[in-house]
Amino acid sequence: MPKQIQNGSFLPLSETPNETAELLLEDIGELGDTLAEFEGKYINVFGGIPGEKVLCRIVRYRRRRRAIVSAIVLDVLKSSPYRISVPCQYFASCSGCQWQHIDYKYQLKLKRDLIKRALRTYGELADLQVSCTIPSKNIFGYRNHARFTVRDQGSLGFVNRITKRFVKIDTCKLMAPWINKAVKNLQQLCSSTSQLSIRYGVNTDDWLIQPKIDNDEIELETGQPYYNEQLFDRKFQISSPSFFQVNTVQAETLIRLVKSRLELTGEETLVDAYAGVGTFAALLAGQVKKVIAIEESYAATKDAVKNTDGIKNLEIKIGKVEEIVNDFRETPTVVLLDPSRNGCELNVLEAISRWQPDRVLYVSCDPKSLARDLSILVKNGLMVQSVDPVDMFPQTYHVESVSVLKSIRIPK
Repeated sequence: MPKQIQNGSFLPLSETPNETAELLLEDIGELGDTLAEFEGKYINVFGGIPGEKVLCRIVRYRRRRRAIVSAIVLDVLKSSPYRISVPCQYFASCSGCQWQHIDYKYQLKLKRDLIKRALRTYGELADLQVSCTIPSKNIFGYRNHARFTVRDQGSLGFVNRITKRFVKIDTCKLMAPWINKAVKNLQQLCSSTSQLSIRYGVNTDDWLIQPKIDNDEIELETGQPYYNEQLFDRKFQISSPSFFQVNTVQAETLIRLVKSRLELTGEETLVDAYAGVGTFAALLAGQVKKVIAIEESYAATKDAVKNTDGIKNLEIKIGKVEEIVNDFRETPTVVLLDPSRNGCELNVLEAISRWQPDRVLYVSCDPKSLARDLSILVKNGLMVQSVDPVDMFPQTYHVESVSVLKSIRIPK
């Protein structure tokens, strides 16, 4: 008999259309779903684990004029030993978490495997050793930032990425408890906007809710231009448009790892490319001779100036990294890269190759762009010393990583 999924983890059969299929699940795909062969091609299957046999609902839709087929698990016919009960009633209907049904230790292995698989696509990186994924202290209740869609006369929720259906959410297992309390106060009262962002300072009890909502029934202040968070002993101002890590506790783990891997002596000139609100620049300045922070976002740069106030050995350059490095007059000894998911522009990597710094530390949130950029740097005279995955996003397929490269200088 098929094993019926418990705890509302998958769409009930009464909601499914007539088209279903039994599928054998293979590897993990790019979106964190499992892959299965269907109608002569591989499709993404939400809610599965490699090696399982499942009954799926088939979903057909068009995106950018392309016909796309996906699937959602309804029943498990042959279960993986790593399958667990799902605690969230919205799991499949929401689709924001891809891996709540997978044992956490196995999630960590899968994330490491995603990085190893991306590296293997480049011959010069195929034999690199990847460390075990550093686990998150909190696997639920860790997110300090939520972006809600607002529909149906002020309802807060998310849109399923497969079915495109709006799902009203009263509580999210990933959000910090304070955010879930805020949702209860805001629910059904935000009809004046189509999107709502809630950000919370886990270590400061400060918050930001954007946009401003004019409704006397709302008990919370809204419309703040920024909020404050604290990492270690330093406070950071974060404006509404500015990026900040969504897992505050694990951000401190990430920073400890960066400090450890850089092996700073106090004599370095460090370039912090893609500096954001100045998190790394502020926390590393005391361990180097000079920091040059580069950031293009006006809001983030304004935050960075505030967050690094009083640090004498720090210079902030405003503009795109790929433009500033073309006219760089100093030769850094250490480069810290923390780009967006798209990775670095080619001329940034070429500039680093010319500089041949003692060390390059690359913080990445996307295995594919990481592998591409590491390949270019290795081909231009740098050697990868370590790759450390860090789980910033439990219950999802997303994985952060810290890679260190060293220059291979040939003595003259």
